[in-house]
Formats: sequence, C-alpha cells, structure tokens
Amino acid sequence: MSAILTLNTGSSSLKFGLYRAASGPRPGPGPARPQLASPEPETTWHETSGPENGALEPPAPDPESLVHGQVDGIGKTARLILKEYGRETNRPLAAATQPEALAAVLQVLEPHRQEIAISGVGHRIVHGGPDFAEAAVLTPEVIEALAALNPLAPLHQPYNLAGVVMGRATFPDAVQVGCFDTAFHRSHPWVNDTFALPRSYYDKGIRRYGFHGLSYDYITGVIARDYPDLHRGRVVIAHLGNGASICAVKGGRSIGSTMGFSALDGLPMGTRCGQIDPGAVLHLIAREGMSPDEVTELLYRRSGLLGLSGISGDMRSLLASDRPEAAEAIDYYVFRARREIGAMTAILGGIDALVFCGGIGENAAVIRQRIVEGLDYLGLMVERDANDRNARDIGAGPARLMVIPTDEERIIARAVQKELARRATGKKARMLRLRARHVLTALTSL
Repeated sequence: MSAILTLNTGSSSLKFGLYRAASGPRPGPGPARPQLASPEPETTWHETSGPENGALEPPAPDPESLVHGQVDGIGKTARLILKEYGRETNRPLAAATQPEALAAVLQVLEPHRQEIAISGVGHRIVHGGPDFAEAAVLTPEVIEALAALNPLAPLHQPYNLAGVVMGRATFPDAVQVGCFDTAFHRSHPWVNDTFALPRSYYDKGIRRYGFHGLSYDYITGVIARDYPDLHRGRVVIAHLGNGASICAVKGGRSIGSTMGFSALDGLPMGTRCGQIDPGAVLHLIAREGMSPDEVTELLYRRSGLLGLSGISGDMRSLLASDRPEAAEAIDYYVFRARREIGAMTAILGGIDALVFCGGIGENAAVIRQRIVEGLDYLGLMVERDANDRNARDIGAGPARLMVIPTDEERIIARAVQKELARRATGKKARMLRLRARHVLTALTSL
C-alpha cells in the first residue's frame, strides 16, 4: 500500500504526517500547487476557468491521514506530540538534533510502516524565490537553487533543506517533493510585488514574495468547498501564530500580503520584528556599529513579542502575565493586526469575510476580539459566545467573521500524491506503447 510522509523541519521542531495515498487521483502535468483544497479526505477542488468566475472541477480523492504530530524543543527539552486514532499523547523525547528527532518519529511510525510503503516524501520549503511558482521534485539541482535562498529566510530555509537531506537519505527510492510558502502569492499584481527601487533590482529578485502560502492555500480550499459564493468574493485571511501574516484573497487568489522580501515584514511575531523603517536598520549598522549578522540576530530572534515584552515570544505567556510590558506588547500586536487588516481591505476594495487561522488565530479568543473591536466600520463585529467557543462562525455583522483551522501538511500530501499519480500514469502509458509495438511487430511478421 502506497503512503506519503510529510516533513516540516524547523530549527527546533519537526512536524510530520503520514498519509495513505488515495487510489485514482486526477493526474496533472507535474507536481503543482493545488490551487484549491478542501479539508475533508474525500474531496479536493480545482479551479478551471480563472479567478473571477471561480469555476471548479469535480472532486478528486484526497490522501487519508493516518497519524500526525510534531517534535518540539529539539536540542533542549524535546517532546513528542502524537495525534493518532483520535487521541493525543505528549511525552518527553531524547532528541538533540533533527536526525535524532526523525529517527524517533520513524520508530513511532513503525507499526504503520509494516503495512505500507512510503512512496513519496513531501517537504515544506519556506522560500521558493521567483522561479518556483508551484511544487517541485527536489532534484540535486533544485536543492542547490533553493539553498541560495537561505539568507532570505535564515530561521527556516536551512532547516527545511536539512529535512530534505534526511528524507533523501532515509527513503532513497521515494520521490521527494518540495512545497513552497511563497508559491501561493505568485499571482500578485506587479504593484503589490515590487519595491520602489531601480527596476534592475526587481529583475535580480529583490521583490515582495509573501509567505504562509500553504496555509492560505488550504483555507481558500475550505472556502471554495463550503462557501462558493464567498470564494468568488473578497476575503482577508489572518494567519496568526509564532510567525504571522495577513493575506488579501480575491477569487481564491492572493493579490496582497503583509510579508514581503523576507519573512520579517508586516506583523510583529514571536521573535521577529515585523515592519520596520529601513532607516532604523541603517542606523543600527552605521551608528550602533552592528554587523549584518548581529542585525539579523536582532531582527529575527530578539524582537517581536519577545523583544517588546522582555518576557516571552509566546502569546499564551503574555496573556497570563500581569506585567505592564506584556500588556504593551499585546497592545502593539493588536494595533498592527488591525492596521494590516485595513490595508488588505483597501487592496481588495472592500471585505466580505475575515478568517482567522494559525495557533493564535484559532485559539486566542481574546486576541481575535480585541483585533476586531474598532473594525465595525468594515462590517466586522464579534459574537462573543461563539468567539469564546472558537466556533467557525463568530461574526455578528454584515461581513463574515470566521475561524478555520489550517492544515499545511495536507496541502503537502496532496502535491506528493499528484506527482505519484503523474508518474503512475506515465508508466502505464509507456507500457501500453510497448505492448502496441509488440503487437505491431507480431502482425508485420505474419
């Protein structure tokens, strides 16, 4: 039985999922980013006629989730969180490195691996640059090109690619597919994709890329399936977690994002600064005597909620704290989120729905409420009881207000399944051609 393993490798974490590949998926021309996706294992919707009319193809089978989880705190106090058969377990783990974490994960998956063969491994790759607008088979040449993007996402890209190395070594016969967080945003209009620098820099790749694309891809799929009229409208999606961004989506396509050239821009995050005046960075270098590496460390690892509060980059810790610095950090976070929702609404020319997802977006009711307060002029109002229950529909105004849990791993599994289907279709076609040649040879010899 064919199976798919998904890996999302970070500096101190490893998320994974094991899926049974569905039989008979619709083959495509190659490993491409599914434009639209659904949350259920039975259906995957695909856009056919452009973003304005939102025409959808019939559903194709979806990979079946067997088990998923993550290893947190690699190198410190690692823990394995496993979700299987509707149950969740959480236990300490001796894992000082990513390879040790993967070895522990494979050991946990061993009962499943006795019945299935892993035919494909899918990897989350944060940065695809200007050249990777859809999923890609991870050949040595592709991996080399992606490694050149490490400076643009130093918290993610090197570790993502380390996961690829582990996947290739552990499953040498499986196809390795990379899925890019930047790919979803390649439909941006030029004005939302550029900086006001000399045009030659745009041609060199100095442009706005946007991130969290796998999450946005999943959420737009849920909307396409459950709310087709809304799918054709104007939706703002707020992915709020340790990393955070907001995306403007019209007709299922991204037309604007708070993140830009790197995963630093836009909202403040757990340890990343969000939007900052470039002049402040120049000042840090010229006047404070900081080196580029020191500035990188400051902006990526010592800023955001951690830097503002001096306590923690974890929103849960700040909400539980009674220190004024924690309250001020939350105030800034809420202010920036509200401001960026307004900006994305302006890009769309209005708003039909605001959707929250990500760890904070899905679970922190008080943060959602505070962000939406003051946005009633956009038709956004909170129904408090529904919000406190983390219900899907939490709005009480004319514009929809929703909470939709995201599933980036499923998007990765779908892309791998698509490549496996393409290869199976190609193999079958080659066998039919070979059989036809044999028949023709036999007939001509009569």
